[in-house]
Amino acid sequence: MFDTLRSDIRCVLDRDPAARSAWEVFLCYPGFHAVRWHRFAHFLYRHGLRTLARLTSEWCRFLTGVDIHPAARIGKRLFIDHGVGVVIGETTEIGDDVTIYQGATLGGTGKETGKRHPTIGNHVTISAGAAVLGPFTVGDYAKIGAGAVVLSEVPPCATVVGVPGHVARLYDCPARCCGDPLCDRNAPDCARRAVCETAKHLAEGRPAGEAGVDLDQVHLPDPVQQQIQSLLRRIEALEQRQDL
Repeated sequence: MFDTLRSDIRCVLDRDPAARSAWEVFLCYPGFHAVRWHRFAHFLYRHGLRTLARLTSEWCRFLTGVDIHPAARIGKRLFIDHGVGVVIGETTEIGDDVTIYQGATLGGTGKETGKRHPTIGNHVTISAGAAVLGPFTVGDYAKIGAGAVVLSEVPPCATVVGVPGHVARLYDCPARCCGDPLCDRNAPDCARRAVCETAKHLAEGRPAGEAGVDLDQVHLPDPVQQQIQSLLRRIEALEQRQDL
């Protein structure tokens, strides 16, 4: 228990430059409090005390603004930054070293039964206001841009932006795309090769990908500006046709 507590505090100190000390994290970080309350609620849920687990999760939501269903499975060192408005659904599964920013939703579409919520891989970043909706997988080291609405599988090491979400860039993973350090992504029997190749094809021709910019929260494109630019290009093309 204390090892998990220490790792939860350490991950906040490692990822938030505003965190000054372990005591500050322990006393003042609602995202940290939400994770700790959820671990307790999940323990109760797994042992059949489901009403008490739900009461615990509701108390956590009241205190922190973070709504995590007690049945959701979260991995080690989950960091929820700011916390307010984060929603994590019942059948969500979250891997290790994931970062989630305020206003993000890991939910369902209302069309599925059983497994209704996403499975998030390791080292994934989900930016502010993003919505990941449906029972699919977000691959390891993926980044979901601010305000994106993701409705389909995300390959490992991809940056997804926009509404609906699309792959804007693929970058080299710190680990191999299938998670096996001995795997060669170019080998014909690579388990993730087809997914990676599909995402690479989708990313071709996009200016952000060609520029090689790492689309972190500072460099994410503005979807409204993209739409305006697209309309201007269409108007220009129509004017050129009229001139001919």
